[in-house]
Amino acid sequence: MLDGGADVLKYIRIIADIALVWFVLYKLIMLIRGTKAVQLLKGIFVVLGIWVISYFLQLNTLNWLMSQAMTWGFLGVIILFQPELRRALEQLGRGSFFQRNSAAEDDHVKRSVDHIMKSMNYMAKRRIGALISIERETGMSEYVETGIPIGGQLTNELLTNIFIPNTPLHDGAVIIQGDEITAAACYLPLSESPFISKELGTRHRAAMGISEVTDALTLIVSEETGNISCTKNGELHRDIDQETLRDILTKELEGNQKEDTKSWNWRGKKDG
Repeated sequence: MLDGGADVLKYIRIIADIALVWFVLYKLIMLIRGTKAVQLLKGIFVVLGIWVISYFLQLNTLNWLMSQAMTWGFLGVIILFQPELRRALEQLGRGSFFQRNSAAEDDHVKRSVDHIMKSMNYMAKRRIGALISIERETGMSEYVETGIPIGGQLTNELLTNIFIPNTPLHDGAVIIQGDEITAAACYLPLSESPFISKELGTRHRAAMGISEVTDALTLIVSEETGNISCTKNGELHRDIDQETLRDILTKELEGNQKEDTKSWNWRGKKDG
């Protein structure tokens, strides 16, 4: 009977051990999601795969090279992942690594949506051209590096001021990461799609281009008409009203996975 109880406790410990390891791994993946560390992690898995294959196929020279890479790779990982590791330790110190403050996050989303809405409304009424790309799962560091670093808290005043005509930063795209305006005057890839209406200009083509290579949500204010458009997942939706815009922003910033972009109740013209 005692042996049976000991076996049960042993299995419980094993299950708890595995569950904790998977939970920590999940949290670490969530931390690096949307950063360049994801691509580095993929590279590490490629190296591991080559090492395993070379071992089983007895490719001695390749196996030795991969072994050396693995030996020194740990130090390399610490150097390359330094920002993510620092962020993880900071969150652990604050006690936020293992918990989620839903009320605080909801309040944060509401403030971000309000700031973006106020800025978009102001610019649309005055026909101030704007291009705003909001990072989602896919990292946009590559495009951030093409612009001018801002690193400022997302506010409607700062966002609007960037696009005021004849100022140094008004040309190009603003990239928002979380609740921060990361960079302005960024260059986004132009779409080569032949299905985009000829009446649309460079801003709309850039918005389509970034939506074809990332999952970013990109907002456009037309300088000619003041109309607001939106792109995501290779789709362009034009002439969006205020209610729809708020609905889109809320769903995106909340990270709601229950509905994807195609199921939204768009009130506007779909192009492309």
